[in-house]
Amino acid sequence: MVEQKRFALFLATCDSTFVKKTYGGYFNVFVSTFGEEGEQWDLFRVIDGEFPEEKDLDKYDGFIISGSLHDAFGDDDWIIKLCSICQKLDDMKKKVLGICFGHQILNRIKGGKIGRARRGADMGLRSITIAKDSVKPGGYFGDKTPNSLAIIKCHQDEVWELPESATLLAYSDKYNVEMASYGDHLLSIQGHPEYNKEILFEIIDRVVSLKLMEQDLADKAKATMEDAEPDRKQWQTLCKNFLKGKTNQI
Repeated sequence: MVEQKRFALFLATCDSTFVKKTYGGYFNVFVSTFGEEGEQWDLFRVIDGEFPEEKDLDKYDGFIISGSLHDAFGDDDWIIKLCSICQKLDDMKKKVLGICFGHQILNRIKGGKIGRARRGADMGLRSITIAKDSVKPGGYFGDKTPNSLAIIKCHQDEVWELPESATLLAYSDKYNVEMASYGDHLLSIQGHPEYNKEILFEIIDRVVSLKLMEQDLADKAKATMEDAEPDRKQWQTLCKNFLKGKTNQI
């Protein structure tokens, strides 16, 4: 009998009314994107101080850290606790996928530098360039490594500098670090492979209503998806291969 794989989502954001109504919460968005039949997925709302017991960490095959409205360089109690847990997972060589805020958290615990995006926040569909010299054939991308991938971006912070232990896997014309790995067990992505057009547009409308973004910038962000879509299938393949240990190299 094959042992059931078990994964945990560290949710660092609150469910919006729209996401709760449409998907039943962000947890379901993540599981539908990265999960497979027969797996067990557990939710820990780390933003509310929910964490697994340290003695239970070894029960999991992998972890995902979600995006957040909070700064990964902040010193909120839950952020400090999250960093501590992630350092333990790093020591245990557990698979951890960091997305957006999670991307920055992994860089923080490995000794890199993070902060407010120096060339400004980004929202919309963007193309990132794969650092093909750092990607091994037959790795998480599968048989053929793409030159670039489209992904939805929604962030105001960035990784400023990678530590020596990191491998740069992707970059863009606006951000030096779009994706990175640390050994074979930590993978971080600045964009949102789990987002779709519907989720992005609702976030944009909400940000505008809160007067955190001008309407013209919101219109430009939406326009990036008029005739293009994110490469969700390729991102799913990459992330699933990484989390499920289907190959041990990027």
